[in-house]
Amino acid sequence: MKIYTRGGDDGTTGLYFGGRVAKSSHQIELNGAVDEAQAALGWARSLSEPGGRLNELLVSLERDLWVLMAEVATLPENRHKLVADKSMVSATMVTRLETTIDELSAETTMPSEFVVPGENQVSAALDVARTVVRRAERTAVDYALAESHIVAYLNRLSDLVWTMARWAEGPSHRTARSH
Repeated sequence: MKIYTRGGDDGTTGLYFGGRVAKSSHQIELNGAVDEAQAALGWARSLSEPGGRLNELLVSLERDLWVLMAEVATLPENRHKLVADKSMVSATMVTRLETTIDELSAETTMPSEFVVPGENQVSAALDVARTVVRRAERTAVDYALAESHIVAYLNRLSDLVWTMARWAEGPSHRTARSH
């Protein structure tokens, strides 16, 4: 199978469930920002312990971003074809992020001042990923469709990635309850 199709040589790209839009369109800009966020999370995952809690959580978040990108890559007239949790972000996905934030926060002594990133490689990579997710969120605000959970998901995701970075700073930052 060839990686190139030449279909985008005219400056357009194909969408989920059909249709084409300009590669410079807002929805493709948003998907590009989310793609960058997914890659940044993957970089952080590559630095985490294989099979560890953080690694598994990051894989799950990367997969969630596929769902988000599928929703964005769908024309409004095809939204009825989307399936919650499979090709469309659901309220349950947002709630799952909130639950994870609460769990990690309960195990971590949260800073009372601004954080200086770079405690270790994993937390630094997570802080970079958080800033990329925030950029995707800013891009999503102008794209947001009625009844879409995309903005809420990205907002919660950036909060979760910040919390994960604090958690990843290590045992000296964790509460006695988490040991």
